[in-house]
Parts: sequence; C-alpha cells; structure tokens
Amino acid sequence: MTSKKNKARSPREANPKKFKKKTSVLVTEKVEYVDYKDVNLLQRFVSDRSKIRNRRVTGNDVQQQRDIANAIKNAREMALLPYTKRVAQTRAGRPPRDGDDRRERGPRRDEAAAADAEVDTTTVTTEEAAAEVEA
Repeated sequence: MTSKKNKARSPREANPKKFKKKTSVLVTEKVEYVDYKDVNLLQRFVSDRSKIRNRRVTGNDVQQQRDIANAIKNAREMALLPYTKRVAQTRAGRPPRDGDDRRERGPRRDEAAAADAEVDTTTVTTEEAAAEVEA
C-alpha cells in the first residue's frame, strides 16, 4: 500500500500532452560565456516589463539560467538594462452604479465639515449677542 506522499511524487504515466523541449538561444548561437555587457543577448531573456523569463519559456538548462540571471542582475546594476519599464495601459473605467455618476454627487463628509467650519469662524461677544436678540 502506497502512502499519499509517495503517490504524489510518483511520475505521471498517463500524460497525454507531449511537448517538444525548447532549444536555448545560447545553444543555437553557440554562446560559451554570458557577458553582462552583451545587452542584445540579455534582452532576449527579459520580458517587456523587464522581468527575467522562466527556464520553461526560454529553454535554458539550470546552469544557463543561473548565468543569464546573474548577467542580467549585473547589467541592471551597471545601468545597461532597466529594472522595470512602464507599460502604458488604457483601462476602461467602471460603469456607474444605478445610473448615478460619482462626479455628480455632493461633496464628501470631510469636505462638507470643513466648509461648515470655515463659514462660522467669527467670534461674537455676549454683549453683541444680547443686543442682536433685543433688536
């Protein structure tokens, strides 16, 4: 009887998806040493947002991926590659709920309280108040 732990680690024999292993760019171009100054090569292993791509995506083996990652990190430190890139994204705003737009509403509670505080800033003495009441 096998335990759950061993069953989870056993290789899956019924894997219907057979995939072709990717060949690395380093192998196809016969690159022996990954240099941090070779920005054109390193940019192939970086996404549009400047994230380092996975081994699964690039087809590198473990050692190649480690060399690529270290070279990219050195190039970033030397300001040859950016740490991040901004990607302009146009988002559609949320439709207003129940037809009322937020911009058409009145001021917020904080703004209303501040407006009320600004209105009543005059100090009135008791004698002036008494004179106003009598008049």
